[in-house]
Amino acid sequence: MAAKITGILTPHLVPLDERGEIHEAELRRYVDWLIARGVHGLYPNGSTGEFIRFTPAERRLIVRIVCEQAAGRVPVLAGAAEANVRETVAACEAYAGYGARAVAIVSPFYYRLSPESVYSYFHEIARQSPIDVTLYNIPMFASPIDVPTICRLAEHERVVGIKDSSGDLAFMMRMIAAIRPMRPEFSFLTGWEAVLVPMLLVGADGGTHATSGVVPELTRLMYDLTLGGDFEQAVRLQYRLLELFDAMLYSADFPEGFRAAVELRGFVLGRSRQPLSPTQQVHRDKLQGLLRCILADFGYVEPPAEGCPPRQPRPEAQRVATITSEVLAALRQRGVV
Repeated sequence: MAAKITGILTPHLVPLDERGEIHEAELRRYVDWLIARGVHGLYPNGSTGEFIRFTPAERRLIVRIVCEQAAGRVPVLAGAAEANVRETVAACEAYAGYGARAVAIVSPFYYRLSPESVYSYFHEIARQSPIDVTLYNIPMFASPIDVPTICRLAEHERVVGIKDSSGDLAFMMRMIAAIRPMRPEFSFLTGWEAVLVPMLLVGADGGTHATSGVVPELTRLMYDLTLGGDFEQAVRLQYRLLELFDAMLYSADFPEGFRAAVELRGFVLGRSRQPLSPTQQVHRDKLQGLLRCILADFGYVEPPAEGCPPRQPRPEAQRVATITSEVLAALRQRGVV
């Protein structure tokens, strides 16, 4: 039986050269850097990797490069979100050949489908796939996968986990309660780093986080602290991560803020295939200044020569604080912490 998928897996960006083509050498350097800084796995062709802006052939090239460069040091969870069952199965076959550990498949997008149609879609892929499948629930962009449907799909041995990007803590708890008793090896991964620590506290196995492509050291530390029982320090870092996450996510069209931040860590990403207007470019430059200040607080980059202005926390921070406090209180009441 293959090892359970756990830990911090990075849905990484893809560097582009001056012609807008995949910059293979820089991608390989980025893979090595992420592994050296402690991520548990790599996730090419995720939302952060802008998979929809690449051709099917380019998506295959990205996975092949990542698998080759990882060389078995960490598992590769390859995004295999294509437009239909036939193309998705073809991607599964290709990624199995490259040596990926598993594929992540998003629920059908564009058409809003019923739970029965969602089940049929995944069941047909799992039936034909030569590689393990993780479900990808991202209801903001695709048909949601409800708990009863996940339970039905978990009966298929080829379906080995789920990445949930809803950020809904109660939803994660319901999934774990329903599935873990019958499938203890089933992986539950959160895709919303704003609540990484609370998700780990209630039993999630790890997460796939865009922020880990910017500060892999920090997300790995948060994971280790939580599993090691140092909840107070883990929660403090959760709040600090939230400021960086909010700045990257809400200050530019996704994932441009993450691209700006990765550049500050020393990588040449080139221009995204999504063009920026002159106004957006100005805003991006200002955002990069803010991100430099936040990253400098962690000691990852040098602060700007002109210094950093005072920063105010976003309203999202209070919501996360409330969730985290409630989880810790419930666990203390049960004697878990």
